[in-house]
Amino acid sequence: MYGVYAPPGYPPPGRLTVIDPFHEKDVGYPTPRTHADVVLITHDHFDHNRVDVIEGGFETIRAPGVYEVKGVTFRGIPSYHDSSHGRVRGGNTIYVFEMNGIKFCHLGDLGERLSNEKIKEIGDVDVLMIPVGGHFTIGPEEASEMVEKISPRITVPMHYKTPVIDFPIRPVDDFLRGKENVRRFSENEVEIRLPERSEIWVLHYG
Repeated sequence: MYGVYAPPGYPPPGRLTVIDPFHEKDVGYPTPRTHADVVLITHDHFDHNRVDVIEGGFETIRAPGVYEVKGVTFRGIPSYHDSSHGRVRGGNTIYVFEMNGIKFCHLGDLGERLSNEKIKEIGDVDVLMIPVGGHFTIGPEEASEMVEKISPRITVPMHYKTPVIDFPIRPVDDFLRGKENVRRFSENEVEIRLPERSEIWVLHYG
């Protein structure tokens, strides 16, 4: 699960967007205890759709389309959770939105290589959240290709193997191998200040 917060004083003020909430009994990480203004669901699998753990009078977006919620425009772009046009794991929604003048793209559990047309539809991206673990999603090699084509300022890898989970996916180091400008954080909350050069941010899990 990821959250994007626009603090008071920024337009729109005090907005918190939560993406793909989960429960600890399903994935092993602590259940997120937070409120939200908007909850984005990339696909309706049990480890990505637990809106019941989120507090507040939030609005939920679950499908492709264009939505405006509390002053923020969210674009949901259709994609697939597998490389077989969704026949194995179904659909997946990519979300693109802007807060604090920063353009975010969350690829969800993307399982296919995106076409050039789809990448053009995504547009310019400052912060890209991308799965890298393979098996259920694209793996390190495909993710590296996507990062090169989308060319974000910050890449945040997700959906990779850690000591907490036993899913048959690959560790983040497989994606990081040979890459420069990697920053590892000891916390899972960071303030985003866009770097002059592209960087990869590895957040602490849990």
